[in-house]
Amino acid sequence: MNFVEIKDLVKTFRTKFGVVNAVDHVSLEIMKGELITLLGPSGCGKTTTLRCIAGLEKPNSGDVVIDGKPMFGHGFVPPSQRNIGMVFQNYAVWPHMTVADNVAYGLKLKKVSRPVRTQRVREIVELVGLAGLERRYPAQLSGGQQQRVALARALVGQPKVLLLDEPLSNLDAKLREKMRFEIRRLVKQLQITAVYVTHDQAEAMVISDRIAIMDSGKLVQVGSPTEIYHRPATRFVAEFIGVTNIFDGRVEHVDQARGFASVATELGRTICRLPNPTMISMDTAVYLSIRPEDVEVFTENPGAGVNIYKGKVIERAYLGHLLYLFIAAGKAQLRVQSHPRLEVTEEQEVYVHLDPDRCVILTS
Repeated sequence: MNFVEIKDLVKTFRTKFGVVNAVDHVSLEIMKGELITLLGPSGCGKTTTLRCIAGLEKPNSGDVVIDGKPMFGHGFVPPSQRNIGMVFQNYAVWPHMTVADNVAYGLKLKKVSRPVRTQRVREIVELVGLAGLERRYPAQLSGGQQQRVALARALVGQPKVLLLDEPLSNLDAKLREKMRFEIRRLVKQLQITAVYVTHDQAEAMVISDRIAIMDSGKLVQVGSPTEIYHRPATRFVAEFIGVTNIFDGRVEHVDQARGFASVATELGRTICRLPNPTMISMDTAVYLSIRPEDVEVFTENPGAGVNIYKGKVIERAYLGHLLYLFIAAGKAQLRVQSHPRLEVTEEQEVYVHLDPDRCVILTS
């Protein structure tokens, strides 16, 4: 069931350089209990979209519907009446208040009785792992603990929707990794609908049920982390999520019955499986994408088969858990992630194999 609906949302800003389309006709449906991430580079419109959901920005057109109620279409619903919780990038905790007072602040504004406030604060502080720290001030807490205070404050009011705007960007790498799992655990335990904004691809992959990728104000692809990674819709998505090899190509032949296409690339003739055989036609200019971990390396000719190319190791880097190689093949250069025990040296001749099922054809 759709719990949050973003309907043809448009938000523009007037600058000294002209009008900027920060959000350009974005539509998105979010199910109840789903954790969805708005992902994209800086300036793509993800935070502006989040602020429109929160009511901190008013769109030029379009609407946001929360639990069946329009937030703009039937008059502007202010943030205080949307029953949302929001976690900001800079924590925004009150430095002169204790942990307990920070968490209880929103309940106090809503005139929730003291006994109920005390009980809710006790429950949520324990839930986020801050039990025993209720009387401390923010200056006495670590960055991770301050972020937990901000999260507790957003959750204590039992909001319909939780909004998180780059909440981990100020934490160190190790703590960021830990907090990704903590946030997902909390959201799923409370069965709350959440919208998360980040530019960190790994963060989005770990935390999300679905990822909505934005570019230049537009929504370019929505899908599960697996779908986004293995079946990107565009070259932008393929290159933005993780690392990939991209080659210019032209379709030579399409076998619709078997679901394969033959593409002329810098490597040579490459066979690719098509999820939708009608997606392309012959002589179409395309891009071919394959992830480094999907390229097999052989020190001897593996024999007959498709997508086997002779090459030479240009560079190698041993990273412990994998061997990273740059291999020249044909007129192309491939990035390859291989098993760390593969014994190859620079300048050594090798053979590479591209699995047709892992080769992705992109038309844009």
